[in-house]
Amino acid sequence: MVQHCCQDMEDSLKFECTEHADKFECADTLVTYNEKFNEYGLIIHDGGSSSKTIYYCSWCGTKLPDSKRDLWFDTLEKLGFDEPTEQDIPKEFKSGAWFKYL
Repeated sequence: MVQHCCQDMEDSLKFECTEHADKFECADTLVTYNEKFNEYGLIIHDGGSSSKTIYYCSWCGTKLPDSKRDLWFDTLEKLGFDEPTEQDIPKEFKSGAWFKYL
């Protein structure tokens, strides 16, 4: 389980709207966390599922961990996956489990 920087971040990420099943559709949902990339973002409420990566916590100011997005692609490329979003990649690369073994 991921431990976030502060209780406010934790609470914001755990927020569940009673009106919207998708967090990207709810204007009250502000932040998202992508475990696969260890990446935090502010949700862009434009009808899609976009977010803007953030580097510091909006509540406590703590520096957030560096994104592992580039490392994810680089690691999979070394394993022979040149189009990992379109290929059947190993299960551990679909979550944050992959970088715990680096």
